[in-house]
Amino acid sequence: MFKSFSSKVLKSNKVHQILLKRKKSNNIPIVINGKSVSVPSYYTIMQALRRENLTIPSFCYHERLSIAGNCRMCLVEIEGWNKPQIACAVNVGKGMKIRTNSEMTGKAQEAVLEFILVDHPLDCPICDQGGECDLQDLSVRFGNDRSRFTDIHFEGKRAVENKTLSPLIRAEMNRCIHCTRCIRFGSQVCGLDILGSTGRGHDMLIGTFVPKLFLSELSGNIIDLCPVGALTNIPYKFKARHWELKKANSIDVTDATGTNIIINYRFDRVLRVLPREHDEINQEWVSDKGRWAIDSLEMQRLVTPMKRVGTCCCPLEWNAALDTASEMIRKCAPEKILAIAGPHASVETLVTCKDMLNMLGCENTYVERDMSYTTTGTDIRASYSFNIKFKDIAQADKILLVGTNPRFEAPILNMWIRQAYRTNEADIFVVGPCCDYNYRVTYLGDDIKALPKAADILKCAKRPLVLVGVAQLEGNSGAKIMKMCHKMTESLKAGYGIVNIVTREASFAGALEAGWKTGALCALETKSPKVIISLGADEIFYQWNPPSACKIIYVGFQGDRGSEFANLILPGCAYTEAGGLYLNMEGRSQYAYPAVTPPGKARADWKIFRALAESCNLCLFYSDHHSLCTRMAQISPNFASLGKFQPKIFGDFVTKLMESESAESKDDGMCVDMRTLKDYYCSDVFSYNSPTMIKTQKAATNFEKSPYYAL
Repeated sequence: MFKSFSSKVLKSNKVHQILLKRKKSNNIPIVINGKSVSVPSYYTIMQALRRENLTIPSFCYHERLSIAGNCRMCLVEIEGWNKPQIACAVNVGKGMKIRTNSEMTGKAQEAVLEFILVDHPLDCPICDQGGECDLQDLSVRFGNDRSRFTDIHFEGKRAVENKTLSPLIRAEMNRCIHCTRCIRFGSQVCGLDILGSTGRGHDMLIGTFVPKLFLSELSGNIIDLCPVGALTNIPYKFKARHWELKKANSIDVTDATGTNIIINYRFDRVLRVLPREHDEINQEWVSDKGRWAIDSLEMQRLVTPMKRVGTCCCPLEWNAALDTASEMIRKCAPEKILAIAGPHASVETLVTCKDMLNMLGCENTYVERDMSYTTTGTDIRASYSFNIKFKDIAQADKILLVGTNPRFEAPILNMWIRQAYRTNEADIFVVGPCCDYNYRVTYLGDDIKALPKAADILKCAKRPLVLVGVAQLEGNSGAKIMKMCHKMTESLKAGYGIVNIVTREASFAGALEAGWKTGALCALETKSPKVIISLGADEIFYQWNPPSACKIIYVGFQGDRGSEFANLILPGCAYTEAGGLYLNMEGRSQYAYPAVTPPGKARADWKIFRALAESCNLCLFYSDHHSLCTRMAQISPNFASLGKFQPKIFGDFVTKLMESESAESKDDGMCVDMRTLKDYYCSDVFSYNSPTMIKTQKAATNFEKSPYYAL
């Protein structure tokens, strides 16, 4: 009786519950610097030390790459072992006693740093990495204050020929410390086995085995990975020092993944873009277009209001421009006014513009992309957004790509697909034309008729996933494709959204969440508007030429096709100047903070529409950003819930509300816009105006003619 009573008391004890949890998680006890801790048995010593917030120096170790153990910098003393061991490659053991602050450890780390600095040049005054160099920081903290290196006893420092890996990356190989991070990143994340090492010790060289360019949609990340200044950013070279730059947290708007970035600026000029870590979206990577297309912000900028007079554009003051715009709007019937949202419009701009038009009695607000395959349009969020987190893609075991190439449409999304391929051995199948993927795929066919072949493949999957390109949903065959995809996944009952749509524009999800509709081109042809308000929309005017009687008001930051046809130009702001709220393809709300002030007389887009509404004698009931956010929260609670993934509901109704297949739809073919890398660099209006992207596209085009291209 006493034993049963004591066992019940023990089970109710919190200590017993904690020990039980640790037992289930297979934790083992170890001792770090005299302190007893419990860590998972699969941890390495490096992971255990980092979990306990103990700083251990390292150059080659990176938590998102495989273990190399090259630099020998993370040496620790283990009781019972006769010499120091590297923490990154040694697993913890039960009862292991580790010391990071012993005399042996300190001397070993000093010796390793001394060996590294023997061959490292004294380039710090001219090195772009100065101020953010790991070698500098670790030398100060863990190195010695003197060196035994002399030119008398040594042959001198290593001299290696520099290389230009691409128009974006310059390799100063004298500074290389052979950490091999760039090699592992290229192979494991980019899927390109271009970089490698030859030789050993003093004669070891990092580079390409043949004269080949390192061109990838994620290539710029090797610059951030390099712990020294061996890999440098060519467009940023010699522009500024790290301590001179200011920072602003922002969102990459070159695609719909919502990549978190840091904008570095100085003297009111954007100089550099770096990735910002987010474990559920981009980890710590950013696409090349998001990193280097920023020089487009200085090209063809609209800096003052202008009115078209004949074939010329004459500058105006804001008062006169707003009066002219309000006169155009008031003279036109509400049903003949139409607004088109461009790819970079923030939610604030979309909400303000729609509120203004709604108060006029106009409901014609459209995005450039067409995607009307359901009878409800875009009322159900599951019909136009990603239904799972990006992070969950890595757990998929079979992935079907339907008419999409995520590598160039959404590079960060493709990174998660490649992670599933590499770590989870996922099988990837493609229905569509041949494209340049960076993982092994199985082509089932190049048209819709190949979709039934995928049904048997997905049935035997534990975590299947279907990704459909948004471009395939623009035609009459969109409903047919989605019906077939949903039909073959209905019986799987996975408990999550299997069918997901890969979108491209940063403003797409935010616009549909705010109540905008898809299909601007169809609306232009059927409604024949007299006044068009373009929110930075340019692509639509490559497909449709407005009649002379149609008046166009262009609100944007860059002059392109839309401003060429515009009768009135109102200069807006780029995302680096006004910031704003953006929804990625998951439907996750994120805020981009402004970094620099707009040039000339340009103003924030939502403020332009607020002033235009007042000029039209309309009261929008908000005049500052705080009250505008209150209005946005009224429209959708998702606009007020920043950073959180919102699970999609009513996903089962999407299949039931699909439109019937069009009798005129006889075209079963599929088309992917960006099949190769050269198509990626200049794929939209924003990158067309970037000198860096144009130069890189030319290099990629010329490289295709190289005899080493196929290697």
